Amino acid sequence: MENQHNMAKDILNAPYMVEMIRTASNMYDHGWDERNGGNISLMLDEKEVSPYLDISAVIREVPTGFDAPTLDGRYFLVTGTGKYFKNIKYAPEINLGLIRIKNSGRTAELLWGYSDGGRFTSELPAHLMSHASRLTVDTKNRVVMHCHPANLLAMTYVHSLDEREFTRTLWQMCTECIVVFADGVNVLPWMLCGTNEIGVATAEKMRTARLVVWSQHGIYGAGNDLDETFGLIETAEKAAEIYMKIAHLQIKNTITDKQLKLLADRFGVSPRQGYLDV
Repeated sequence: MENQHNMAKDILNAPYMVEMIRTASNMYDHGWDERNGGNISLMLDEKEVSPYLDISAVIREVPTGFDAPTLDGRYFLVTGTGKYFKNIKYAPEINLGLIRIKNSGRTAELLWGYSDGGRFTSELPAHLMSHASRLTVDTKNRVVMHCHPANLLAMTYVHSLDEREFTRTLWQMCTECIVVFADGVNVLPWMLCGTNEIGVATAEKMRTARLVVWSQHGIYGAGNDLDETFGLIETAEKAAEIYMKIAHLQIKNTITDKQLKLLADRFGVSPRQGYLDV
């Protein structure tokens, strides 16, 4: 019994757990995750999990309601459904869960967390489908992050939802944008959230960009680690904030396509094909 207690204490000191709690708190402090708005999933290797948990001790099994065969046997640290981001740092074992995927993705085995009987976020289909999609593009991508940044949301009410136009506007707002997300931003029209349909649509968009805007709702970001993914969303949100501050004013200066190309060349990134008129 004491050994189990030590294990439970240990996992709260695991680097990925510390970073998950810190990131969720930071997202809440930024105003991106009001109430229970938003969710995070972090893919882990067995070698990262096994020092902290008995991976053969399954607390309970939860059906996922969809297929994700390429994720069989994968481990994920995931925020819980209905949980407030502001509470994660105070009670991580209630608000987070560590799961293992089995049965071609149809079942999640709970190995730690959701200690009040809760379960993973209702957006798990969108998360796992996006993980599977990103792995086909970049095997180092381990994070999917969803949140509700106010300026990106506002932008979906007043800006064209054409992906090329949306991306170009954001690139023109901050010098760093084309460097940070050269692959651009993909956009979905409003769809019912928490469904397999929006999961499939998001995963498809994730094949060509690490940022997917859900119109009038929020954004999905993917990356190699929590820090990078947070920074990706943070940069797009800053650009959207600048746009919302100036969109109603007469624009006298901008970053030209030629200058965007100079930036891309200087920092060794490849802008999304066909998005620059140079």
